[in-house]
Amino acid sequence: MKKVVLSFLLLASVVTSVHAQPIIGKTVDPFHYNEQKTETFGKVAVVSAHPLASMIGAAIMKKGGNAFDAAIATQLALAVVYPGAGNIGGGGFLLGRKQNGDLIALDYREKAPAKSSRDMYLDKNGNAQTNLSQNGHLAAGVPGTISGLFATLPYAKLPFKELIQPAIDLAEYGFVITEREAMNLNNTKDAFLKYNTQSIAFIKNTSWKAGDTLVQKELAETLKRIRDNGAKGFYEGKTAELIVAEMQRGNGVITKEDLKNYTTRSRKVLSFNYRGYTIISFPPPSSGGILLAQMLKMVEKYPLTQYGFQSVKGVQLMIEAERRAYADRAEHMGDPDYWKVPVKTLMSDGYLAKRMKDYDPSKATPSSTVKAGNAKESEETTHISIMDAQGNMVSITTTLNGSYGSHTVVGGAGFLLNNEMDDFSIKPGVPNMYGAVGGEANAIAPGKRMLSSMTPSLVLKNNKPFLVVGTPGGTTIPTSVFQTIVNIIDYGMTPEDAVNKPKFHHQWLPDEVYVEKTFDAATKAGLEKMGYTMKERAAIGRVEVIKVGNNQLQAAADKRGDDSAAGW
Repeated sequence: MKKVVLSFLLLASVVTSVHAQPIIGKTVDPFHYNEQKTETFGKVAVVSAHPLASMIGAAIMKKGGNAFDAAIATQLALAVVYPGAGNIGGGGFLLGRKQNGDLIALDYREKAPAKSSRDMYLDKNGNAQTNLSQNGHLAAGVPGTISGLFATLPYAKLPFKELIQPAIDLAEYGFVITEREAMNLNNTKDAFLKYNTQSIAFIKNTSWKAGDTLVQKELAETLKRIRDNGAKGFYEGKTAELIVAEMQRGNGVITKEDLKNYTTRSRKVLSFNYRGYTIISFPPPSSGGILLAQMLKMVEKYPLTQYGFQSVKGVQLMIEAERRAYADRAEHMGDPDYWKVPVKTLMSDGYLAKRMKDYDPSKATPSSTVKAGNAKESEETTHISIMDAQGNMVSITTTLNGSYGSHTVVGGAGFLLNNEMDDFSIKPGVPNMYGAVGGEANAIAPGKRMLSSMTPSLVLKNNKPFLVVGTPGGTTIPTSVFQTIVNIIDYGMTPEDAVNKPKFHHQWLPDEVYVEKTFDAATKAGLEKMGYTMKERAAIGRVEVIKVGNNQLQAAADKRGDDSAAGW
């Protein structure tokens, strides 16, 4: 990474005056840092999408915090250093397991504003206007991240003011950007110009380049209001006024009442067994946990280890499991506060055995013949995996939905708004930006949370911590987590290989199998002979894994991004 000439001692002295024992300027240098892809630690580990965020999470635990403290601080840091997906203008899911075995599932997914309506993105002829659900002010749901951080605080040990200060310092004094972030900012410049009503920190006259310093003064002031006033510093007062003013300038519909009324929901975790391991994942309004359970259970009776990693036989089986699970997603899954999701049925052994009855190991099953089962009772994202010395496990996935969300920054507040309204089914059968289709279960309704693919997950072995895992990637999230778990449990891979080996993805519709460019050519050809339509695409997912073994934490950060591990 290109170095920036700046006095580190000057930075440290400036920041020290803000608060005692600073992390930024003392423990973490935002102007000189490197990625750590695979590391083994003795006590704590954090894996996230950016080196500075991971380092801050580890430093917070060094100061006496636990995994939940690190979860708060790392998310806040990502809101500064990873603006494409890290956020305070979006939402997410936190899945945690305390050292005593208690399980926690916090749902701070965005919600549809009160002025939303089922057909709000249809024109007078009933045609879906996906440009409105994906870009600009009308695409934004009510943000949940800040509410979620304060819902996490009771499980933490340190004061919130200590947890947010590193993010404030990064926003106020800046940090150097990576080559990847420079490229992303340059590629998004036209969208920023189109969808913003005021000047923003992400646009400058010349092109961004690696080593440039990104300073976000308005974001720093927003974070200070949260530091000083708690959640009300975001959902009420000046920040709320700035959000509403931005909505009015751009024909958005989020109101002061929407913001003030937002609440985080505690959910009941999903837990099931796979080959003797306990898998813990997130329930609706995420589809991820159910999909993961369905896919793992559908392949469990087959000898995947014997088939071999990415053999034609093994991949074909996994594709067919993915196909059937995603067909169920389209029909049965939505916000459980608005739709009766038949969770028990969808995860039951009997139901899943029926789903695989028409599985033929010699050929593809066309999606046109695979419908949702009869179960009636009822991509830009970022992931953080954390473990501490006491055995607390935290898996968090948060999102703005698309890269840089709606491309709209709240004027005067410095943060990007999400475009999560596109995760609803804006019209039955019309795919969203990730190609996912849906129906009544995921139709828009005021106050409703849109269906998600986020799959933060934990794995236990003999009822003890074994894996913390998750990834971004839109609808590819559940399949990436599925394959990573299979890679470790069935194929005995190291976390590094499990994360970095080529991935594939099938989601029922469109009836195509996506593979990364490094996917085995012979396997690809074998699947094509069986009737599969294979398509190469860019990177699938950015998995973050921590594996526990021999009193050590093996942390692996995905090579597909700037992802990095930190710990001690």
